[in-house]
Amino acid sequence: MVARGTKGTIKVKQSPADDTQPIELPRRRPSSILIADPAPVVDGGAHPTKRCAGDQVAVSATIFRDGHQALRASVRHRPAAGGDWTEVRLATVGPDRYSGSFLVGDLGYHHWQLVAWVERFASWRDELSRKLLAGQKDTSSELAEGIELLRALAARARGSDREAVLGALATVADATTPARVRQQAALADALLAIAERHPEHYDEAHSQTFEIEVERERARFGTWYELFPRSWGGFAGVRSQLSAFAALGVDVVYLPPIHPIGRTARKGPNDSPQAGPDDPGSPWAIGAAEGGHTAINPELGTLEEFEALVAEARGLGIDIALDFAVQCSADHPWLKEHPEWFHRRPDGTLKYAENPPKRYLDIYHLDFDTEDWQGLWRALLDVVLFWAQRGVRAFRVDNPHTKPVAFWRWLIAAVRSIHPETIFLAEAFTREPLLNALAKAGFSQSYTYFTWKNSAWELREYMSRLASPPSTDFLRPNLFTNTPDILSAYLQTGGPAAFAVRLLLAATLSPSYGIYSGFEQFEATPRVSGSEEYLGSEKYQIVPRALDGPLLGMFGRLNEIRREHGALQRIEGLRFLGVENETLLAYTRRTGEETLVVIVNLDPSSAQEGTVIVPEELGLPPVFAVEDLLDGRSYRWRLGRNYVRLDPSVRPGHLLGVAGF
Repeated sequence: MVARGTKGTIKVKQSPADDTQPIELPRRRPSSILIADPAPVVDGGAHPTKRCAGDQVAVSATIFRDGHQALRASVRHRPAAGGDWTEVRLATVGPDRYSGSFLVGDLGYHHWQLVAWVERFASWRDELSRKLLAGQKDTSSELAEGIELLRALAARARGSDREAVLGALATVADATTPARVRQQAALADALLAIAERHPEHYDEAHSQTFEIEVERERARFGTWYELFPRSWGGFAGVRSQLSAFAALGVDVVYLPPIHPIGRTARKGPNDSPQAGPDDPGSPWAIGAAEGGHTAINPELGTLEEFEALVAEARGLGIDIALDFAVQCSADHPWLKEHPEWFHRRPDGTLKYAENPPKRYLDIYHLDFDTEDWQGLWRALLDVVLFWAQRGVRAFRVDNPHTKPVAFWRWLIAAVRSIHPETIFLAEAFTREPLLNALAKAGFSQSYTYFTWKNSAWELREYMSRLASPPSTDFLRPNLFTNTPDILSAYLQTGGPAAFAVRLLLAATLSPSYGIYSGFEQFEATPRVSGSEEYLGSEKYQIVPRALDGPLLGMFGRLNEIRREHGALQRIEGLRFLGVENETLLAYTRRTGEETLVVIVNLDPSSAQEGTVIVPEELGLPPVFAVEDLLDGRSYRWRLGRNYVRLDPSVRPGHLLGVAGF
């Protein structure tokens, strides 16, 4: 109770303690063991950690207790569907720090939990050993404790282990046997090993249960190629090129929306608001009289032809990825069937999409604040399931950051409950917290700001964050070199060498990367100066395509190298090296005993030379041989300073494999 004194001071009156009110104690004695800093954990376990089938999941934690008792710990894991826990013992890797690993195989969610306990026999054994080393003669009391522990161990052990414990117990419990013999029997290493095999789990403590979402390997590693089917002769034309794509090492062929295109406010060439009678319009203006998100633009082919495309691609190891754009043209059937799903201004007019100064008069966004939000969510889930039932197992999601994260978490989990191998790529060109939230919600991969990172310091800073915890536990970057919306200034002004530079960077900095057709042809003309829009953009017109660009040789060779070298299949292990020239970027890619060294000239206009510094911490020999995997040339490198000269008109960089190590 608080009272104010006459001079404005605060006085606190304390009420007498109510000792008639019972104070409850825990029903069970809490464990004295503390488990802290478990890893890998995302936001304290609020979101699953991402891994792929076949991964060894490395776990660790700080585990300690008051006193000097010997502690043991293990990790238990099992698929979320249930079944028995599989337990793997952890090893000590430092003061109070424990680590271990377990293998995940099945797709879906897995649970894991840390368990720690006091190993009383080991604690007693350690105490007895120290007393003997200190010269203590009388150990009768200690041996009496040991007898009780051995009796408990014999009750836990089985088979030959039990017989061995009983034999030792007989010796230790025999008061007529010399103390030295009894002590040696109790301290036998074989006895400790038996105790480790049959733990008592005394004072056991558990961490909370954490989740790991396990996806197929393509969620982490793969090469994407984006194309507009209408520029390749429809589904039949794309299908005729599948073998060529497979030969180039393409893993995913990504198609922008394949649905009927609205006619109202249809866009003409170069985003013109006036379309001619033969202009095809933008595929992102989804919906017409022929149908909406579950219909196919008849100009591309039939549903049967699409299914045949998907099936043949799968036979070649290629995924056909569909664009999932949550938006409609003015002619989409949903505007009549569900007008409540759309934004309307106070005067009743529909609110078209815009991102000033851009105006998308041919597109209307859906209103996620609608009172019928459940109906909207269900309809969008039905769209994804419709295509999943026809064999599609990869979706590129258009602008997911403009829709609720909770919706994506629900939709992705719902789809994967039926088709667990489904991959979702987020086109999340957005601020980092929102990009991360989408990844934590379940997106397998995400676009990044790589497209605009061109200097050495920008690339070092940005990629170092993407390749380090905590990002590596939930975010997988897909480094697209270009998109139908993004023709970067670097590509516009750098000439063919700029394309080779960006291709080498994308293919070696991230396990997943992609190019949009035309990149291999060095397409670099913007619609207007200062714009990232292509002149004659394929978004608004048909651009006849053929798989014959001059950069395809390098593209195919890089993909071949990526498949042969595991170091390029994971983003972990990326480390930047010091270079005595800021126009050169150098880094290593490592996994296990494999080391690759990449040096790239970021200046596409002129030759650059400098010194790359290889630190001793990499564990390489003082002098070692390297082979450029791009052209087969060999060099001798050493720890410390190594001279490099790169002429972009000849080669954009080196991709060096450390030979014989």
